[in-house]
Amino acid sequence: MPPESFSLAGMGAEVYLQFFSSVGKGVPVTVRFSLAAVSVACALIGPGAAFAQRGGGDWMTSGFDAQRSGWVRSDSHISEDFVKKGGMEFLWKLKLNGQPKQLNSVTQPALLDFYIGYRGFRTLGFFGTANDTVIGVDTDLARVEWERTIGSSAKPSAPSTLECPGGMTSNVTRRTGVGYPPTPGAGRGGPGRAGGAKSAVGAPGEGAALLKDQRPPQQFGPPPAQPAKPGRTRPAPGASPFGRGVSWLDALTSDGMLHSMYVSNGAEPNPAVKFLPPNANAQGLIIFDGVAYVETVNNCGGVENGLWSLNLESKAVSHWKSNNSAVDGSEGPAIGPDGTFYSTDGSDLVAIEAGSLKVKSSFKGSAKFTSSPVVFEFKGKDMVSVMDADGTLSLFDSAKLDAPVSKVAVAGAKGYAAGGLASWQDTSGTRWVLAPSASAVVAYKVVVNAGAIEFQTGWTSREMVAPLAPMIVNGVVFAVSSGEMRSAPVAERAKKSSGAVLYALQAGTGKELWNSGKAITSFAHSGGLAAGGNRVLVATYDGTQYAFGFKMEH
Repeated sequence: MPPESFSLAGMGAEVYLQFFSSVGKGVPVTVRFSLAAVSVACALIGPGAAFAQRGGGDWMTSGFDAQRSGWVRSDSHISEDFVKKGGMEFLWKLKLNGQPKQLNSVTQPALLDFYIGYRGFRTLGFFGTANDTVIGVDTDLARVEWERTIGSSAKPSAPSTLECPGGMTSNVTRRTGVGYPPTPGAGRGGPGRAGGAKSAVGAPGEGAALLKDQRPPQQFGPPPAQPAKPGRTRPAPGASPFGRGVSWLDALTSDGMLHSMYVSNGAEPNPAVKFLPPNANAQGLIIFDGVAYVETVNNCGGVENGLWSLNLESKAVSHWKSNNSAVDGSEGPAIGPDGTFYSTDGSDLVAIEAGSLKVKSSFKGSAKFTSSPVVFEFKGKDMVSVMDADGTLSLFDSAKLDAPVSKVAVAGAKGYAAGGLASWQDTSGTRWVLAPSASAVVAYKVVVNAGAIEFQTGWTSREMVAPLAPMIVNGVVFAVSSGEMRSAPVAERAKKSSGAVLYALQAGTGKELWNSGKAITSFAHSGGLAAGGNRVLVATYDGTQYAFGFKMEH
């Protein structure tokens, strides 16, 4: 039996697991499980696994989900009550391999909270770096599990600039769905992790999946039924990306090749597939229903701006070409539950059909958009919100994009590149939209007033320096004061910027609950926030990944 592999065999009323432990220097280890205990554990873990299979647990792609909501519905430790009681702290930092290109260093990660593979139990984070390197990290132990430099590092067709830095620019991604992740029931906190375990033997290199006995999982019922509405159809669900079989991690390198890797060890069982021309500035890579999608911006490398798709089976590439000089925002397009893409294209908000990439509808504004859209459900409608360069936050009914149903001027947001927004629903059923301005994070409620849907002012956070798009974890708002001196020339920005600071804010008031102090020593630019497994992750310009949260026993 090769190192770090195992066999599973039933012997009477018990199951034996034997493997060669790398920690134990090749000494075989046998673990015995009672079949009765396994049956009980299966019964306990079922609801939690079902929750993950519906796409509600892990940070899968840029902005957490296809809607780019930045909303992690549940966490076993992070909650307003727990943060108030103390214990949230700096956990670790890890310098990842790779040199920054312009201001780009580490991409937004994809996370896998609960994986059981041929190396044992793991909580994994996957990070891309600007030099076309993908790194798998055990985020419990801050230990690099594997590292792969992929791609051919295509020779730049022009000098590197802030708009066209070169290297890997898009996030790495796990394959996901487009439906809204289920919302937990009322109540704060809750036992168990949101992620579900894999439960079958995968392909070579993927490893087998076994049962892990943890605290009782959260008990979530099925998501509410969403009947089809006139003029609005939902596609038949495809194969669950969380079901039995191989778990993939996908990355788009600077040579335009899409690489599909095993999450367990980064191995590529198949050759990379040509997706884009080389040297594009790509953003928002996402894969669902067997098709990969990504946006290209700033005409880098002579690559036309717009939305691209790659059918993973046929290898056919399609392209929707932008009508403007740039596609805007840092999270990529947001996707509704019916598979419609919402892209900010200059001063246009465009709805694009998945697969065919045909434009369904659009809105032409008076100012260039500065954020990616966020999509959410409100009163049975799919709503879209986006920020523009005038500092206006607009709200649209996706069924009719010809005009916003509400808009509000965000103080301090005029001329500020917001990058992304966030949205969540609190335990009372109130829907919120969060937007960064130049010096704070601003929160708005979405309400019905005299029969019309509109924004209502919520709160403004404490002062911050060039905050990034915020996120929400189990009812706590996390925001990063990036520390980036955006007014300074790029060549001087690293010297003039200050260390980033992570803040935990009370979701209903914006009141500060906790901050990271001086733990982060560099400014944040491209990595953004991510969260999972009781940790909040922040990446900085110097290529360092930081983790904050509650210490766990191992």
